[in-house]
Amino acid sequence: VRERRKGTVQIETKPGQATTFLLKVPLTLDIIKALLFRAADRLYAVPLAAVLEIARASDSEFHRVDNYEVWQLRDQVLTLVRLGRLAGRKGPRSQKLFVVVIAMGDRKFGLIVDQLVGEEELVIKALDDHLVATDPVSGASILGDCTVVLILTIPAVIARPGKSAASLGPSA
Repeated sequence: VRERRKGTVQIETKPGQATTFLLKVPLTLDIIKALLFRAADRLYAVPLAAVLEIARASDSEFHRVDNYEVWQLRDQVLTLVRLGRLAGRKGPRSQKLFVVVIAMGDRKFGLIVDQLVGEEELVIKALDDHLVATDPVSGASILGDCTVVLILTIPAVIARPGKSAASLGPSA
């Protein structure tokens, strides 16, 4: 295990008193400004740099084209992703929904979320492939109140709208 994680283990023993184990593992950390929101009772974040705008819409404004849900925002038609469905859950139905408009290259997409939480500067720990087996979640952060925030990988989330529901983080 030590070689794979590139860490060290130090053991200090005082006979008849105590033994101390000191584990040192390298951290791969990054700090980003992020938009936090809730979907299906989970807290997620996306890099603020990818967010173009936040709009309100109702379910009746959304339409289906082939296997995709779409919405017309001014003069553009956006492909939508319901994060609650990707998580395999149904969030609360509300009259008005938040649509977070995301840019990926020259394309725009809408993420339908249940609740906006706000902007935060997050220290992100990248998740190892052995810890999480989902493409859409690339890392996690812990807020001051010990709440875990899952960081979404925009290209992986956008690649899923027409596919069947997949796990988006650990089940609660």
